[in-house]
Amino acid sequence: MIVFISGGAKNGKSSLAQELALRLARGGKHYYVATMIPVDQEDRDRIRRHVEDRAGLGFETLECGRNLPACLERADRDAAFLLDSTTALLMNELFDPERNYEMDPAAPERCREELLEFVRSVKNAVVVSDYIYSDAQRYEEVTETYRKALADIDRSLAAVSDTVIEVSAGQVITHKGVLPV
Repeated sequence: MIVFISGGAKNGKSSLAQELALRLARGGKHYYVATMIPVDQEDRDRIRRHVEDRAGLGFETLECGRNLPACLERADRDAAFLLDSTTALLMNELFDPERNYEMDPAAPERCREELLEFVRSVKNAVVVSDYIYSDAQRYEEVTETYRKALADIDRSLAAVSDTVIEVSAGQVITHKGVLPV
């Protein structure tokens, strides 16, 4: 089963994703695919909070900030996977330090294809994203490129997902399918 969760920042997406991944694992193996590559103290604090939130839940963490399919080489594909988040994964791929943080124009499509390959390759996946593209504000070209790419990726993931959920102001809105029991 593929569950896609999107919504605004600090609305409870990650907590819900953990709960749903545990349901899908049904007491079996479950992985947390951590995509954020920290660049500052705020990122490190956020990672620390996420680690604390899932402490004692039995997740095996797979650090995978780039090249998503590589994490499957060291995982049981019959397990439940929680990928948090597409937002960070795209950022890492789009602005790779090996390219001196210059935008890689091939990154959005590569990231989309890798995410689709990932969710199609595992038995159960819960994927978290942020809908940072939902306002009417116009931003500089780099930001607009990122927002458009994330929206395209999210649409593709929603299309192949069994369940699509939005978390807004702490409220869970199911747009497609049903929540795993």
